[in-house]
Amino acid sequence: MQEGQILRRLPFLFLLVLAGAINTTGAQDAQNRARPADGGTREVLISILIPSLANAPFTAIVNTEWIRLLADGSSITLKNHRAIARDKDGRIFQERRVLVPDENREGSPVSQIEISDPVSHELIICVPQELVCQVEDFFAPLEPPSPLAQPAQGPNSTGIVDLGKRFIERLETIGRRETVTIPKGQIGNNSPLLVKREYWYSPLLGINLSSSRSDPRFGTQNFEVTDVVIGEPDAKLFAVPSGSKMINLKSPVGTGEPQQAPHSETP
Repeated sequence: MQEGQILRRLPFLFLLVLAGAINTTGAQDAQNRARPADGGTREVLISILIPSLANAPFTAIVNTEWIRLLADGSSITLKNHRAIARDKDGRIFQERRVLVPDENREGSPVSQIEISDPVSHELIICVPQELVCQVEDFFAPLEPPSPLAQPAQGPNSTGIVDLGKRFIERLETIGRRETVTIPKGQIGNNSPLLVKREYWYSPLLGINLSSSRSDPRFGTQNFEVTDVVIGEPDAKLFAVPSGSKMINLKSPVGTGEPQQAPHSETP
């Protein structure tokens, strides 16, 4: 399971990785190859959103925990931690790492890196293990969204509670708790479903330093931003891995459609 993986953005890179997987399984017997691939699911965990804010540079670590309760009463807990950074121009660097059991968290591999540049309007997504990157159009929103300015109001919203202020990583944050009830039968559910979300937002950085979502459909998702260092990050973070093959997916000038930032709340 990968945190923040967006397959629709990786047509060529995904095919390249898939081809490698096919090559490693070519020796399987014909009976296994002929077996129909029925059933199964594909899930993507969406992490925190990091907007392209200028003059608000920092580096930090995003710690992710995903707890899912299963029908038989057991549970699955997966974690990872990944590096993020933003420079004074609003460029964003993000690692994407595989979610693993807690005892394996230190060995969670980097599955891809993302570099979004609001100045050159480029999004670069690299798979370090394959030394291949793709470049596509990127346009940051003119006004990055603030969860405090746009609370989740709707027909199913049952409560918004302001939690006041507290300091996280020596930064002042503003807290809010939002509750939404999905009525019986709306999505095929035989009883109402209660979804809760609590977050602590840093106005200085424009991101949530702590965010928790509890949803009976998907379990509990916790995100904590730690090791925050205010100031310009190492410029090497925004360099493409040496020797990488570049795949240009940018639209011809004047024909591209503006895109949102890589969603990271989607770690």
